[in-house]
Amino acid sequence: MQRILITSALPYINGIKHLGNLIGSQLPADLYARYMRAKGHEVAFICATDEHGTPAELAAIENKISTEEYCSEMWKVQKDLSEQFFLSFDFFGRSSSASNHELTKLFALNLDKNGLLKKVEERQLYSGEDKRFLPDRYVIGTCPGCSYERARGDQCENCTRQLEASELINPRSVLSHSEDLELIKTSHLYLMQSKLKDKLLAWIESNKNWPILTTSIAKKWLMDGEGLQDRSITRDLDWGIPVEKEGRPWEGMENKVFYVWFDAPIAYISSTVDWAISRKEHPDYWKSWWLDDHGAKDVHYVQFMAKDNIPFHTLSFPATLLGTDQSWKLVDYIKGFNWLTYEGGKFSTSQKRGVFMNQALDLFPSDYWRWWLLSNAPESSDADFTWKSFQACINKDLADVLGNFVSRLTKFTLSKFGKTIPGGTQYSKEEYNTISEIEKIFKRYDDAMTRIEIRKATSNLRKIWSIGNEYLQRSQPWMMIKTDEAEAAKVIRFGFNLMFFFSEISEPFIPETSIKVKNCLGKLNNKLQWPSFKKDFNSIFERVETGEEFKPIENLFKKIDDSQALDLEKRFEGTAN
Repeated sequence: MQRILITSALPYINGIKHLGNLIGSQLPADLYARYMRAKGHEVAFICATDEHGTPAELAAIENKISTEEYCSEMWKVQKDLSEQFFLSFDFFGRSSSASNHELTKLFALNLDKNGLLKKVEERQLYSGEDKRFLPDRYVIGTCPGCSYERARGDQCENCTRQLEASELINPRSVLSHSEDLELIKTSHLYLMQSKLKDKLLAWIESNKNWPILTTSIAKKWLMDGEGLQDRSITRDLDWGIPVEKEGRPWEGMENKVFYVWFDAPIAYISSTVDWAISRKEHPDYWKSWWLDDHGAKDVHYVQFMAKDNIPFHTLSFPATLLGTDQSWKLVDYIKGFNWLTYEGGKFSTSQKRGVFMNQALDLFPSDYWRWWLLSNAPESSDADFTWKSFQACINKDLADVLGNFVSRLTKFTLSKFGKTIPGGTQYSKEEYNTISEIEKIFKRYDDAMTRIEIRKATSNLRKIWSIGNEYLQRSQPWMMIKTDEAEAAKVIRFGFNLMFFFSEISEPFIPETSIKVKNCLGKLNNKLQWPSFKKDFNSIFERVETGEEFKPIENLFKKIDDSQALDLEKRFEGTAN
């Protein structure tokens, strides 16, 4: 048994996330967490809302409530939506928690003791109309790198270049849209990341098994000189973690807060602290997940994120951890994802273009979305959501393959044998050949899941489902029963064992469906255990026994017709501003 620490990138608090956000971190992390638990490993699956910085303040202003109140409300909304999507977080915390305040200040103190913080006097954009400094996202303008005209003051979302607001061409205030901005002197604390370049390079190069996407982005940002510049860790904002040293304002940093990029990833650690407290564990329990000298050396740490977060998680956050000279656990594997686009373009909140998590659940059950997103995960390249693709995937994979198998089996059994699993003859060559075929593909499926190769995993899972239909089609119990009821009963009994097996190995992808199938079989209380190759694989298909009762089950998946798909395409196409 291993100890597996899993974190997914923290979702911003400013609104409900769209499908691209979901597949970019939280959903694949949940898939892996469920799989690892089923394999018998001890899992800590941690996430939290990212609540500091300008996005939170701007959203609160728009909603005409305090930032604290807005964050509290949106945390509840995001937590509820994650539960409706069956995301199995062990803890879903908040970056605004007291524990994150404490840890963030402690990290800053230790970095300062090690000579890695410096006070820098700089000029920052100030808006006379707004009567305030305008940090990062309070400013938009033209990116000096790619000429994107709506680049933010911290990063261009078009080319992912990290920016300072003062670098933007034709900058303007997000609050008042005023272009009457001037640079005024102010002071900030900077983390001297450049001093850690050699340590970071050695660490990155030691991780030989990282995906190409992760390694290429990490090395690009590290080696081109742009990604590892000394970077400000404070901002002139009201909302955030106060810049304090040992309980008092840091000299020269009065009325400032820590910059969100600095405190947000520390929330992975603080949320583990809060998780341990919620479980009433020993006060040092969380350290066994995060400090090598407390046992974390044996932990396998995996992060999930979209590609725009990779620079922060391969450079800035590791620099924060390494800079303390303490034994903080560094990530072992980073699963990065490309973009999910919507009908050939970007998702847009302002233009109401694309599907967001709350809307998705109003349209179809969570497993429809989980299956399409995971089977089309943007692993090696960007993926595009279209309603035609969604319709085809749900109809062909879920309805025609898995749903059809369960429907044919249960309806025929109910009509000929009632609600009791029939006995019949012993398994013969046909059943054992089917098991052998499943075992061969299941090994590929299991290997893909271990490697977090999600598309490969879905492809093999789909093949395993198909074997069930092929078995029924070859055996034809509806014909067999006319001449040999015992043989037909055997086919049914084996079919129900296939059904139970399918429900277990499909659970990481479609947990709600797995629950329905297990409930049908009276196996809802059975703890999920991943099939083992060390044991007799044949015995896996003898767990639904003669005489057991099943509950009739409705069609698992309702097909999406052409008119419905077309209507949804028009409904979510959005309107240009």
